[in-house]
Amino acid sequence: MNSIFEQVNSLLGSIFFFDVFFGAVEGSSMPFIVAWLIVGGVFLTFRFGFINVRMFSHAYKIITGQYKTADDVGEITPFQSLTTALSATVGLGNIAGVAIAIAIGGPGATFWMILAGFFGMTLKFTEVTLAQIYREKRPDGRIMGGAMQYLSKGLASKGHAKLGKGLAILFAVLAIGGSLGAGNAFQTSQAMGVLSDRVPFFETYPIVFGFIMAALVGFVIIGGIKRIAHTAEKIVPAMVFIYLLASLWILITNASLVPSAISTIFHEAFAPTAAAGGLIGVLVQGFKRAAFSSEAGIGSAAIVHSTASVKYPVRQGMVALYEPFIDTIVICSMTALVIVTTGVYAVDGEFASLVASKQGAALTAAAYGTVISWFPIILSFSIVLFAFSTMISWSYYGERSWTYLFGEKYTLLYKLIFVSFTVMASVTSASALLEFSDLLILSMALPNLIGLYMLQGDVKENLSEYLKKWKSGELDRECIEKGVCEKPTK
Repeated sequence: MNSIFEQVNSLLGSIFFFDVFFGAVEGSSMPFIVAWLIVGGVFLTFRFGFINVRMFSHAYKIITGQYKTADDVGEITPFQSLTTALSATVGLGNIAGVAIAIAIGGPGATFWMILAGFFGMTLKFTEVTLAQIYREKRPDGRIMGGAMQYLSKGLASKGHAKLGKGLAILFAVLAIGGSLGAGNAFQTSQAMGVLSDRVPFFETYPIVFGFIMAALVGFVIIGGIKRIAHTAEKIVPAMVFIYLLASLWILITNASLVPSAISTIFHEAFAPTAAAGGLIGVLVQGFKRAAFSSEAGIGSAAIVHSTASVKYPVRQGMVALYEPFIDTIVICSMTALVIVTTGVYAVDGEFASLVASKQGAALTAAAYGTVISWFPIILSFSIVLFAFSTMISWSYYGERSWTYLFGEKYTLLYKLIFVSFTVMASVTSASALLEFSDLLILSMALPNLIGLYMLQGDVKENLSEYLKKWKSGELDRECIEKGVCEKPTK
């Protein structure tokens, strides 16, 4: 089985991850899919006039419910959709991914990660707006939305029905594979690994952990998107608060080292060491880890954002701006500063073995442990919580993709397969399968970005109409009539 997956991985790598420089830059390579995300993020940010900056404060008002209307249609609130999407992204990417990026590319990778998060905000805005435009309400009252919908329906409206259908099917297949692997098996195995160090019982009987996780996940996901959203609404703010509070404490404790750390990050972003692979190597590490962390441009989060109850599609797109901001610009930056100020990333330091073996989660735990001796214990249990929240969100992404391909009546079958993978992952080691699922998740960017390029005109049209109403005060008058705001802000 491993041999089969290794062959498939090699094939996927040759298709989606070939070096766009074709070896012309010695010691560095730029995978096609990473370049694809960079170009897409930069293009759309300029295309929409830096919407990620202009409408940042307005998006906050939407999240806090200041623009509710009687015409809102959806299954969950904008805030619930945001926390559900964040529950899929805030986790091991922030804990392990940042440490790995620094271990491979040096502190300078942090700068490029933040920049990727900045452009990723616009990618999220675009894909979520399209998900709202082309979503549909099924006979059972549930909403079907996401890349599958805007690829099939959107491209069909432009006269490319066959292309759109093919891209939608490709996206759905990739999303299902990614949900079972990186969104499930990888999360379970990582959580099992860190918890077994603290609870020896699970090291002896790992399948017990698998059944516990499967039962908890199954209870939540069988209840559908509303139960998933309610769970995420409670878990995500709490775990983000705890993690950021610990990060702030360490940075305050090491306040004198913070300016030097920031200087090191900027300096090595443009003048990295040779060991980091040069400028291209550092840039690739930053953008690649940001893509894994925030999933901007991947199209996954658009699935849950399509269920949000809003009147205007771009309104939920603006809510989605906060995902890469919170996940990458805030949380990943804090993690990076902790790692750099504590110096645990040094290749010849006390934790050199962790750096060499690229054990990201362990390296991050070591960094926090240098100041808060007991925090690695909290972090170990936090990783389990992060893994759980990621699993329930990715189960929904996979389930909607499965439903798109096979219909609503087979959704329970997918959920049973999903929880079965949770149990199997606790007692097996399938590194080739995990690499396979990681490749699938990044590969989702190929069909998704084709859709974003071809449909960005629809987003531009919706955005222009919305901004016109906003500037005229019409949107504020709507919320006044609803009684949720006191006076127009424009």
